[in-house]
Amino acid sequence: MLLCHQRRRIQHKIVSAQGGFSDNKSLFEKFFNMNQKNKKITVLVVDDDPDFLLQHELLLKNAGFDVITADSQKAAEDFLKQQLPDLAVVDLMMENADGGFALCYHIKKRSPDIPVIIVTAVASETGLDFDTATAEERSWIKADALLTKPVRFEQLQREIKRLIK
Repeated sequence: MLLCHQRRRIQHKIVSAQGGFSDNKSLFEKFFNMNQKNKKITVLVVDDDPDFLLQHELLLKNAGFDVITADSQKAAEDFLKQQLPDLAVVDLMMENADGGFALCYHIKKRSPDIPVIIVTAVASETGLDFDTATAEERSWIKADALLTKPVRFEQLQREIKRLIK
């Protein structure tokens, strides 16, 4: 993302090159919006299963995303102190049984606009059934989507496209 001073410098160069400001604002906006559209989406993938991490890192990179992986809730929280992703894919059960829920809460507290997708095998392994379909469920789950493992990549990609508009 361009910083404010970079945006102003680009705008100034456009204005100076064109000799005025009348139509240059729209020219600047077109340039800036073009760069925003070409910006790669950064996806944070958090799971304690190294096979899941590697598989989804490769698939997402091949689909054109920048990918950051973390193998634990703690590693993800450390990353989030330095940088925010555009979207997060989080396993529900990691080193703590509720690690995914806690991480989702942490992400949404830090930046509510970051879409979060929970991936889990809990429903198939325990019989517990929950979803993010209602506002009440989203109020305590703090995720924008929930996918059941094994996750088909097409399914994950569809959710990412839906959430990153």
